[in-house]
Amino acid sequence: MDHSLQSSDAQVLASHPLLQPLYIGGFEIQNRLMVAPMAGVTDNPFRRLCKSFGAGHAVSEMMTADATLYAHKKSLFRANFDGEIAPISAQIAGADVDKIAEAARYQVSNGAQIIDINMGCPVKKICRKLAGSALLQDEDLVARLLDATVAAVDAPVTLKTRLGYENGNENILRIAKRAEESGIAAIAIHGRTREEKYTGNARYELIREVKEMVDIPVIANGDIDSPQKAVEVYNKTGCDATMIGRAAQGQPWLFRDIAHYLETGDLLPAPSITELRQIVLAHLEALYAFYGEYSGCRIARKHIAWYTSGIEDSNAFRQAMYAEETTAGQYKVVDQFLSLHADA
Repeated sequence: MDHSLQSSDAQVLASHPLLQPLYIGGFEIQNRLMVAPMAGVTDNPFRRLCKSFGAGHAVSEMMTADATLYAHKKSLFRANFDGEIAPISAQIAGADVDKIAEAARYQVSNGAQIIDINMGCPVKKICRKLAGSALLQDEDLVARLLDATVAAVDAPVTLKTRLGYENGNENILRIAKRAEESGIAAIAIHGRTREEKYTGNARYELIREVKEMVDIPVIANGDIDSPQKAVEVYNKTGCDATMIGRAAQGQPWLFRDIAHYLETGDLLPAPSITELRQIVLAHLEALYAFYGEYSGCRIARKHIAWYTSGIEDSNAFRQAMYAEETTAGQYKVVDQFLSLHADA
């Protein structure tokens, strides 16, 4: 099959805008392919891995304002930016004006260069606290949170949000305009409401309307799972950048694939099992070094499951892998499984 672009798609080649630098508050982002913040996924090792595959920017997993201030052990891992490629962006969430401002100050003192506010998370435990996407029900509170965070730090503040709280009441145009007025430096929009969570298909029309209305960078998010989809979303929205979340789970090389497609018009083949083995084992080593024996072994499990999905006999392998209680044992069974299939 010929995977090359047709001549009518020549605009995606070489000088495509998504491969150009983006500036957020004076900080240069190497390109416009970004990693979406995902709780329990976009930790320090994963952000560094995605950047090694060409992601221009990665936002930390969300920390609630309370967790930031009390700095529990899990929160300290989330606030660890050691070895990361700058600029470093830390995401915070909360519904208390004073606490979210203090959380922003803490993260800047901790090394963050950009602060990102979460108003997009649809998870119940966050929404129950009227944080995340639940905030979209109260536009006055949204405005006060934005104003307070921007005023609290001498650093650019960005916003991650959704189309609205519920279908039929999409208020992203008002939210985006108010964000710009607050001094928000860029806005990332997931093309769904909170009601939709991750069901159905992302809608991009309102993201285009936001792009046409505001002067700050607009980042499109939702359902970008291939190089062709990245181009499609760019064309539909006119966005300043694309943000990729769930599709990068188990395939952090997606950013490399998109960049290659934008540069050449060709699709890269999927990594061989030999290459996959190298990627997975390096990721495991980074997770073990970062989290230590107990947490490292357990946090690695979901990544291993994502990496090995679709490989022959992977279901039986994963059950054996889940039973391993040590990093050494886990590493060994992963190495053996991928080595066996690499030789097949």
